[in-house]
Amino acid sequence: MTINQCTECKSELRWNGGSYRCDFCAVDYKKIGFCPDCEAELEKLQACGAANYFCNQCNELKSKSRIRFEFQPQSTTE
Repeated sequence: MTINQCTECKSELRWNGGSYRCDFCAVDYKKIGFCPDCEAELEKLQACGAANYFCNQCNELKSKSRIRFEFQPQSTTE
């Protein structure tokens, strides 16, 4: 299992019921997956407890093991 780390201080992020939070930096992050083939942002599909990732550009499901994930800070004005 991979550890979700803050992009600034490298501490472990805490799941906050809709986003990831760094308690040390007081920043909320969104975890975004990118297609390993075309680098487009993937759509997360959840059903029956399973998560799948779909690329609208390639028009196909992508293996979670090949996806590149990034944490992007969320705006505080939301």
